[in-house]
Amino acid sequence: MKLGRREKILVSLAACFIAVFVLFQFIIFPFFDKREVIRRGIDAKRAGLKEIVRLRSEYESYKRGADGIQRYLKGRIKSFTLFSFLEQTAGKARVKNHIKYMKPSASRTNGRFKESMVEMKLDKINLKQLVDYLYLIESPENVVSIKRISIKDNKGAAGYLDAVMQVITIEN
Repeated sequence: MKLGRREKILVSLAACFIAVFVLFQFIIFPFFDKREVIRRGIDAKRAGLKEIVRLRSEYESYKRGADGIQRYLKGRIKSFTLFSFLEQTAGKARVKNHIKYMKPSASRTNGRFKESMVEMKLDKINLKQLVDYLYLIESPENVVSIKRISIKDNKGAAGYLDAVMQVITIEN
């Protein structure tokens, strides 16, 4: 079968069209698709790396805080107990007679530290006595702080307060 000049041109154009189509369909488009997949993967890895760096910074901040607490705990006397500390401090602040109750609660372990808590109620104290006592017990040297406090007017004595507080400390 002999093709004329016109048919040869048409067959050549069709062959070129098929070759270009195959080139684009099986080489160029997959290349760009893979490139986009790789780019998205790189972006995801970058976001993951940023999150890791942020978490590392947060971890180091917590570690510095824990190391600071550890230094305070080493400086604290060995026989320290929260209950006796609160009693002694109440004596210094002259509110020992106003203590209605002191209830130690079970210690909770939080990582490498143990948290001890005492709930106490003070009856018929004035504002100055309360402030003085709070000032004495909020002790960074002894790692003691107020977790929660509730202050109400005393119903029986005008000008006096009742306070219920939860005091916590950290131990090894």
